[in-house]
Amino acid sequence: MWQKLPIVCALIAPALAAHAAGQSNVPDMKLAGVLPKNSAEQFELAFWESIKDSNHVGDYEAYLKAYPKGRFVALAQARIARLRAAPPQADTAPAAPAARAPAQPASVAKAPAAPTPPALATPPVTAGKAAAGTAVATSAATAGKAAAGPEFKDCPACSTMISLSPAPFTMGNNASDPSERPAHRVALTVPFAIGKYEVTVEQWNACADAGACQRATNYKPNEPMRDVSWDDAQQYLKWLSSTSGKAYRLPTEAEWEYAARGGTATPYWWGDKLVAGKANCKECGPPWRIDGPASVGSFGANPYGLYDMNGSVWEWVSDCWHNSYQDAPADGHAWEQPNCTVRVIRGGSWREGAAYMVSSTRFKYDASVRNAQNGFRVARNLH
Repeated sequence: MWQKLPIVCALIAPALAAHAAGQSNVPDMKLAGVLPKNSAEQFELAFWESIKDSNHVGDYEAYLKAYPKGRFVALAQARIARLRAAPPQADTAPAAPAARAPAQPASVAKAPAAPTPPALATPPVTAGKAAAGTAVATSAATAGKAAAGPEFKDCPACSTMISLSPAPFTMGNNASDPSERPAHRVALTVPFAIGKYEVTVEQWNACADAGACQRATNYKPNEPMRDVSWDDAQQYLKWLSSTSGKAYRLPTEAEWEYAARGGTATPYWWGDKLVAGKANCKECGPPWRIDGPASVGSFGANPYGLYDMNGSVWEWVSDCWHNSYQDAPADGHAWEQPNCTVRVIRGGSWREGAAYMVSSTRFKYDASVRNAQNGFRVARNLH
């Protein structure tokens, strides 16, 4: 039952002890995907277990929003009172303005990442199978490199962009969570560019310097900007578009997965099993740390030259959340619906384990709610 828990609205992973520095034996993980919860009670319990040791007021506020009559309400309120009474540095999350309440508590449901139990481990992949998977990944990556064009920047404060040529690819994963099914063919038709890195704190604060964004004060300049809502990202994109003279936006979900795969069709862009140093996650090897993501670019780039598509921070994309890919657009445009309040996040974060690093992993989050694990990267059309 604890194969891989979905993430509830807070999407906060538990405060786990860090793996020893320099850990070299990275286990093969079961790529079973995120399983839906069997009961509301289990759903709530998984959420609470993931935040019970948190030092962020917002985590407990997210619990109270999702479960106003939950079994841990009194404890959550007590934790909030204690944290607010502590010195300011005890809560490192930036202060957030009053956020719009979710349309319905369940609408932001994404179970918090939970400790990976021993049952998740699978027997090691045989040498022959691993070699075959690596060969397939290498071949696909080599063929896919042709899709990546030159880097460019539109303005000093802009992200470094990598241009990508459109091509058909298979999106989703029939062996994973139901939300990632069915695996389906998507034929991108419009050339686009996507950020080489996630938007950094320094880039975000350039928007704050212009009075268009709220300043981030608790993170290092070259860390990925986080604790931002989808709505916050739209505010930044509006400023960036005005500053650069180009129409910046979030990538569509299909564009994001196309970019993340880097021309490969294997579970990870580097092959069939986890390899240390390829992603920023708690089971991915150094320079991982429990208290925050590494600076952008600290881990290896995928075949398209893109960094941190796996782990680091969850990344907002433009699409409205749908529970599966049934009737999804075949051309990769953003999948919208009227009055959408719940958006898609992709890629996992530094708090999650190996099973969340597969290219097809996707979750949902309320567009107006901030979380310390959520960030974004930018995109724009090329004409």
